[in-house]
Amino acid sequence: MIKLKIPATSANLGAGFDALGLSLSYYNYVNMEEAEGCQISSLDGTDVPADENNLIYHTAKTVYDICGRNFKGLKIEQINNIPMARGLGSSSACIIAGLAGANRLMGDPLSLDEMVDLAAQIEGHPDNTAPALLGGIVTAVFDGKKVHWVKQEVFTTLKFIAVIPDFELKTEKARACLPKEVSHKDAVYNLSRAALFSASLLTGKYENLRTAVHDRLHQPYRMELIPHGRDIFDIAYTNGAYAAYISGAGPCLMTIVDAENKFFAGKMRFALDNMGLASWEVKEMHIDNDGCRVE
Repeated sequence: MIKLKIPATSANLGAGFDALGLSLSYYNYVNMEEAEGCQISSLDGTDVPADENNLIYHTAKTVYDICGRNFKGLKIEQINNIPMARGLGSSSACIIAGLAGANRLMGDPLSLDEMVDLAAQIEGHPDNTAPALLGGIVTAVFDGKKVHWVKQEVFTTLKFIAVIPDFELKTEKARACLPKEVSHKDAVYNLSRAALFSASLLTGKYENLRTAVHDRLHQPYRMELIPHGRDIFDIAYTNGAYAAYISGAGPCLMTIVDAENKFFAGKMRFALDNMGLASWEVKEMHIDNDGCRVE
């Protein structure tokens, strides 16, 4: 039986809509081996599909079929720490688990580039799947068949502290609220800030991050689907955050904080409790440079 450790991811990073994503130290764990039929169990009690609609199983079967290998079935054991439909890449983690697991069970017939491409084809975009597989911060362009990507490892003590609401927000709903067209001015606004984010993060100019996460393509519209979202951004900045943005499609609100800001998470927890949001979670993470591990 092989063992996989798959990181959560935070996509878009503000202005880098469908192009930027990074890997975080918050993990799902999957054990997998070839077996007769579909044998799926959740080791932590999370409710997951136990039939062939399970995304890990379905992805793995797809990989076997693409590689022309005989597929009899799989035994899969899951530990699901990454919350579903919250904007932390839970579906991408499942896709990468199925893809990387199947590839290892078959003797690694797929190259890394082929896995990046196939994951994006399954998910529809690479901003979560690529960093989940590769680690670090990934800039990616998907032309419909191939992903053109660059991974950069980030060596920083910055903390990524997520405020995770107690409700789901499906990607389909979060995309449906976006405008079909944007102005040339708004496009330029986002392009400049997306470029600024990566450069500032990698060179340590963290004072730029607040400007770099501003965008006009998706966050103003998605914020309407996240109650208290703007208030939480204001509280984060009041308590010294470098940046705050909607992670992926939301509703997770991600903050970037200096390592010396030791009490930030506690202050956010206190604020949420005072707002009557005791069921919302505050989770501290760091950048994961390794991506998916397979043993």
